[in-house]
Amino acid sequence: MLKRRFGDRSDWKRILKREYAQSFIEKEEFTGYITLLNLVQVTEPLWVKYDEKSICIVDDGYMWLQHFPNEKNYTVTTMFDANGEVIQWYIDICNEIGTENNVPWWDDLFLDIIVLPTGEIIQQDEDELEEALVNGWIDQSVYNLARTQATEITASIMQGDFGLLNYSAVHKELLTTFLKLGR
Repeated sequence: MLKRRFGDRSDWKRILKREYAQSFIEKEEFTGYITLLNLVQVTEPLWVKYDEKSICIVDDGYMWLQHFPNEKNYTVTTMFDANGEVIQWYIDICNEIGTENNVPWWDDLFLDIIVLPTGEIIQQDEDELEEALVNGWIDQSVYNLARTQATEITASIMQGDFGLLNYSAVHKELLTTFLKLGR
């Protein structure tokens, strides 16, 4: 019962007008696909609530940059507002990353880690991971993979060693250039 999600989010009805670019990068600091979804026009804004904070993550002019690192069990989506400011980093723990029709995808393993620009770290959907194990949608080894990966990433973020957070702006600019060239 894992959900396969695609980097271009082509099935997302909330987006009325979009621009999309992707590239494969092979560098020492990062190897894998990066995608950029420019939410030119949406049906309505999307707000999320973390404790007492409400944060808009989707609106006209927002951009989502996603990293799909090779041979890793996570993706990182950096969400930018219409002014180009980082709203949050959203890390999806996943079972597998691949491509279909040249579009990167990930099989979502329920657990998510959110990092706010303030440095606050939020882990969510532990209950969904537990439910997946109890219902037999995943086995113990996949459950352990998700838990271990989330623990390692959280520790790395807390130590300031999770490098992908530092490449968001650079990779967004790279793909923004592709969008401009494609017009």
